[in-house]
Amino acid sequence: MPRRLSKQISFTSLSSALATPSALTSQIPPSLTDPTLPLPKLIVFDLDYTLWPFWVDTHVTPPLKPDAAHSLATDRHGEEYAFYPDVPQILRLLPRAVPDSSAPIKLGVASRTHAPGLARDLLKMLHVPPAQEGDRPRKALDAFDAGTEIYPGSKIRHVEALQRRTGVAFDDILFFDDESRNQETEGLGITMRLVRDGVCWAEIEKGVDDWRRRRGFGRGGV
Repeated sequence: MPRRLSKQISFTSLSSALATPSALTSQIPPSLTDPTLPLPKLIVFDLDYTLWPFWVDTHVTPPLKPDAAHSLATDRHGEEYAFYPDVPQILRLLPRAVPDSSAPIKLGVASRTHAPGLARDLLKMLHVPPAQEGDRPRKALDAFDAGTEIYPGSKIRHVEALQRRTGVAFDDILFFDDESRNQETEGLGITMRLVRDGVCWAEIEKGVDDWRRRRGFGRGGV
């Protein structure tokens, strides 16, 4: 049986924390908001053991039912499934890390799961906290404005499809995945960050640092 998550995101506490622009900025690590350093234009995420701690095609038994807050979903056996704790905030705040004069960072998904429909259902049931007080939380699926490539096969195909859709150059793409075999995608010119315990703010920082180093930048300048 899949392991249950020990922590869940509270949408009530997050809603109040995200009510003002200053609160939004304070949630993002300072290294990601340094105006002297570049950021990727497209950040792509795997799903299983990257955004959530399970394999959706082998651990989850449909049908799924969300809780009232849409912070987790329960399957036929009563098992609970949710994102890693930092993920809702990351999906909400990461596009806002760019300077005001820049276009928001685009987000995408590249997953080779054999249960694409179930993965999409879960992305619809799990919600991202609201932008500001008075707004409604939105489906996590809607946070991925670059699109979702969810089907078996080489991640090269997934990344190529996202690049074509967005027009973002390969060297402006950062990809987070938990499987070392998917480092083959770096042959396209992207940067891949291999994560071992899921995506969190610390992994986002490390991934951006990796991407900057490949571009000849580091904290503090060229």
